[in-house]
Amino acid sequence: MKILFIVPSYKPAYIYGGPIVVVALLAEELVKAGHEVVVYTTTANGKSELDVIPGQELLVDGVKVTYFKRVTGDHTHASPDLWKHLGKTVKQFDAVHIHSWWNLLVIGAAWVCRRNGVKPILSPHGMFSNYILETNNSGKKRWIHKLLGRKLLEYSWLHVSTQLEWEESKAIIPSWKGAVIPNLVKLSDKRYPRVKNDIFTVAFLSRVDPKKGLDVLIKALSKVDFDYHLKIAGSGEEEYLNSLKELAKECGNADKLEWVGWKSGEDKFEYLSGVDLFALTSHSENFAIVVIESLSVGTPVMISKNVGLYNYVQSNNLGWVTSMDIQEIASQLNTIVQSKEKLERINTQVPEIIHHEYNGQVLANQYLDLYQKAGSGKLK
Repeated sequence: MKILFIVPSYKPAYIYGGPIVVVALLAEELVKAGHEVVVYTTTANGKSELDVIPGQELLVDGVKVTYFKRVTGDHTHASPDLWKHLGKTVKQFDAVHIHSWWNLLVIGAAWVCRRNGVKPILSPHGMFSNYILETNNSGKKRWIHKLLGRKLLEYSWLHVSTQLEWEESKAIIPSWKGAVIPNLVKLSDKRYPRVKNDIFTVAFLSRVDPKKGLDVLIKALSKVDFDYHLKIAGSGEEEYLNSLKELAKECGNADKLEWVGWKSGEDKFEYLSGVDLFALTSHSENFAIVVIESLSVGTPVMISKNVGLYNYVQSNNLGWVTSMDIQEIASQLNTIVQSKEKLERINTQVPEIIHHEYNGQVLANQYLDLYQKAGSGKLK
């Protein structure tokens, strides 16, 4: 198949977090399977631009990528050059897969597709969660949806990575047809030995952003009845980082926190294998690849019900799920420390399960099935 991805930003613009990694992994796996994948994206790299020649196709890890100049230097990513080129070429592809929503780049791309009679697959990547809808220009989002967005979304197929995201998206367009297929996750080929910690060690690994609920975790840990160590791996705005450090002082647990900086590659898996629990009390996550990464090295997880993978974790008994209530989180943590048998089972048995279920080739075939069914109009 000849497949087109349309995405606001693409690697090496890792400043945008998980979606960049997820989209690139899928593209590369499809190429490995013998398919042609073309990516139309922008030069976006946060407040700056990538050091590439706009409009020139590059081969990026086997994927044909064209970075188009954007005329807005913010999250709208408007690119008339991309829209114009899309209009000329969109009918050349067997499947068109648009990633994200609520930015001018992809809304314009969806409009070009509709004008040319091409019905794309849309992966919102969490853009229809209640948290996203209610924060950051919620009024503008309602007007965009009312004036243009709804019509464009109705002329698309839906792809989401979790059941939670499916329910959130269907609340926006009840008639949507599509599929739930997990994101691809790059796992380590190494097998890391478990580390025995003298003090129960909890890990956080993510962008340090208000959405991630690290402040909630710090408050909850201050109320537990056992000794602990919280390792925080991530980067964020200096002002927000300082506010969290001040919060820890107020909660009386600043001496139990260790700020270890960003972790990536094999360092990330080594870090996760050396802790007793990974915790993510997030306000909104459509997937959270770090949950799968943690489980892949046998580290149990505690996540909020706002994390897309909570159903997967809960139904497969891979950890613990909690609300955002601080007292409930503290109580759950007290329970976890005493759950020696469950912790040991996850340590020893779960890595093999995760490596089997998140096999890249198997998941890529599910996406190909989605593209083929969309092309024939057979999605339900």
